[in-house]
Amino acid sequence: MEKRFDPIQNKTADIIEYMMQSPDIPEDVSLNFKIRLCIEEAVENIVSYAYENGQGYVVVGTKIENNRLILSFRDEGVPFNPLDKPDPDITSSAEERPVGGLGIFICKQMMDKVTYVYEHHCNNLQMEMILNK
Repeated sequence: MEKRFDPIQNKTADIIEYMMQSPDIPEDVSLNFKIRLCIEEAVENIVSYAYENGQGYVVVGTKIENNRLILSFRDEGVPFNPLDKPDPDITSSAEERPVGGLGIFICKQMMDKVTYVYEHHCNNLQMEMILNK
């Protein structure tokens, strides 16, 4: 299941709900919570930072392949690899940590695989979760 949202300005909730309504999303409550959190993080980052004033597009998708849920996000915004940032030091207090970077860290912890590639002038973020472990 794949859909393009254009423009993305003020569409964060619509994009998240579209993905969460996919028949590929498991109904298990604990998995559903983790998946929603990761989708929210990816979508919020794209809507907030990929394009000036949200004047661009994102193509989002969900699919099941080899017992894996695959979430995909593609945009032509500013090239940005969220995996390049070092993981935050979660042993220090919130006041001592710099702002940002916690969301993708959480995604990397909750998902089995998170990948990024910039190709054909597009950011491509993919998150995978093994189902029925």
